[in-house]
Amino acid sequence: MYQFIIYKIAQLLSLFLPLKAGYAIAAFLARCQFYFSRKDRKMVSDNLKAVLDTRDEAAIRKVAKEVFVNFAKYLVDFFRFSKLTKEYIAKNVKLIGRDNLDAAIKRKKGVILLTAHIGNYELGGAAVSLLGYTFNAVALDHKNKLVNNFFIRQRQTANINVIPLGMALKRCYACLKRGEALALLGDRDFLNHGLKMKFFGKDSLIPKGTAVLSLRTAASIIPTFFIRMPDDTFELTFERPITYSATGGTDEDTQLIMKKGIEVMERYIKRYPSQWYMFRNFWA
Repeated sequence: MYQFIIYKIAQLLSLFLPLKAGYAIAAFLARCQFYFSRKDRKMVSDNLKAVLDTRDEAAIRKVAKEVFVNFAKYLVDFFRFSKLTKEYIAKNVKLIGRDNLDAAIKRKKGVILLTAHIGNYELGGAAVSLLGYTFNAVALDHKNKLVNNFFIRQRQTANINVIPLGMALKRCYACLKRGEALALLGDRDFLNHGLKMKFFGKDSLIPKGTAVLSLRTAASIIPTFFIRMPDDTFELTFERPITYSATGGTDEDTQLIMKKGIEVMERYIKRYPSQWYMFRNFWA
């Protein structure tokens, strides 16, 4: 119950205060969390060691602190969904590669937007919806029912069609069959159904849903990232579709597609390590 109350208070403050003031308060609280939560600080720092490929503790600590601050800003943006407008998107979001998405939509086979826990993927989904695309996203349920319903309502406010992870497969097929966009997070497997793949050179369990759905539906896979810039504007990038030469072997093709997806996720996480929100031990 207390989590729900905290989220509601944070939402009210985010809606009441000017955006910059909300960011400033969130950043202050995030720094406090960084200093006082040894457990969270250690998990984020341990994950960053592989990404930054360094043992320089001072450098890792600096980026880890930025992770906390950027995630706090991410939450402020999420809480303000009811204020989101097309004008805000036009003013604050630079679109890169939109023609890649439009070309894939025209195929009428559906489009899988592959992303990761980086940048502001929630706001990115809202932006795609405001741009006029029917947008679906698979989301992990929160254990607390009140918190879970709160997050679902926020997404629905931004016209995001939420597909619970536990019942995803059938609904994912349906939205792709209708030629719609479907967003999937590809860097962390929460159901232990993924494949063991190399991620930043270390064995990791990676979700295979993107590859499986694409192979079965012929949907295009477009790596998509919504990244915060230093001035708190954003870049929404639609990469070129992942292409591959099918071998006819389902397992081989699945791994081939996943490998290509991992390569592009690694590239963005390496470029923006302070926006990779992984507060669990990724390689546990």
